[in-house]
Amino acid sequence: MSSVKMHADEVDIDKSLVGRLVAAQFPRWAHLPVTKVPSAGTDNAMYRLGSDLVVRLPRIPDAARQVDKEQRWLPFLAPHLPLAVPVPLGKGVPGEGYELPWSVYRWLDGANAFDEPVADVAETAMELGRFGAALRTVDAAGGPASFRGGPVRTRDDEVRAAIRDLGADGTVDAEAATAAWEEVLRLPQWTGDPVWVHSDLLPGNLLVRAGRLSAVIDFGCVGVGDPACDMMAAWTLLTAGTRDLFREAAEVDDATWARGRGWALSWGLVTEHYYRVKNPVLATVGRRALREALAEYQAAAG
Repeated sequence: MSSVKMHADEVDIDKSLVGRLVAAQFPRWAHLPVTKVPSAGTDNAMYRLGSDLVVRLPRIPDAARQVDKEQRWLPFLAPHLPLAVPVPLGKGVPGEGYELPWSVYRWLDGANAFDEPVADVAETAMELGRFGAALRTVDAAGGPASFRGGPVRTRDDEVRAAIRDLGADGTVDAEAATAAWEEVLRLPQWTGDPVWVHSDLLPGNLLVRAGRLSAVIDFGCVGVGDPACDMMAAWTLLTAGTRDLFREAAEVDDATWARGRGWALSWGLVTEHYYRVKNPVLATVGRRALREALAEYQAAAG
């Protein structure tokens, strides 16, 4: 990953800082070596601590709220889920010149699905669909609002700005993207009770071992709301030939699936627009989501 900062308010984090924080607040782990974990994540930095632990630190003040949320809800959700998820082992507080809370988790082996693609996409489609379906069955009472659990149309200004700029430099067909986005804005909205959604089922948050999906990580955006945002994986990771398998396993209706494609289109546009220089890995995922979703809109339009 590039050392270029992705956000104007991004704080400085390095191995030395992590070592000092651990030594001061978790002395039982002070002897363990600290190693930076390469990641395309935008909100948090990760450092492996020994062989069994990982330290996760917010890069920006706005991500600090994710610490308490993950500490509170991951132990509640984990027993209901068919894939491994992070296990919080300690919560750190500001110190050593670092002004945000932070966490220590059990290390989960595996490579992210961007760096190590799954061997069987069809199997992964079904496993990921079942994961989302299981998550939605968990009691949502008292759950925090999901980062992407509201109407996708609230992203209208960002999406139109992305279409304008990406169209101007020839990255996207602005006319086709606008037509597709207008279709998204006309979709019926979620009227059911809020349900649990991960909100960020991107390749970088899916772990793969021996070619198989093994874990889902990064629950910083988890919350309750419209399940459509968790359908984005169909266009960020899966193929046209395996999307129906994912949809069947996810057990969603036509309207939710359509809104999910709208999320893939909007997220792809905004991500390509914002991160293409600052985070090329994430921008590549955004470009794929945009391309795959837009192709379906254009095919449907004839």
